[in-house]
Amino acid sequence: MTIKQLSVFLENKTGRINEVTKILGKHGINMHAFSMAESTDFGILRLIVSEVDKAVEVLRSESFAVMLTDVVCISCPNVAGSLSAILETLAEKEIFIEYMYAFAEGDKANVVIRPNDLEKCVQVLKECSCSINSKF
Repeated sequence: MTIKQLSVFLENKTGRINEVTKILGKHGINMHAFSMAESTDFGILRLIVSEVDKAVEVLRSESFAVMLTDVVCISCPNVAGSLSAILETLAEKEIFIEYMYAFAEGDKANVVIRPNDLEKCVQVLKECSCSINSKF
């Protein structure tokens, strides 16, 4: 149970993130979660959106470089230590987390992770009865 994440490559220049959000908004595509990472020359905007295929189409039509990646989104209680327990289980099973980002809503936290072994990660999470989100 994975979800699709968009990675949009952006030049480090004022207004580029806003261009992406305007395009998505104009086409009625909702951003559920996002993360921005940057280097000296460019940034990577990672997004979980309401309509993946439509988002890819409209962004590419506006000359943005977009890549799709499978990721896992887990839900856990929004309390101290709950994420640590999940990450410890994954580490014990030798699953490396390439990157992750999170957001919380009330008593629930959602964590998007990109593991080195997607299938094994999902299997381990299911075995430990971890809640995996397949939709937002």
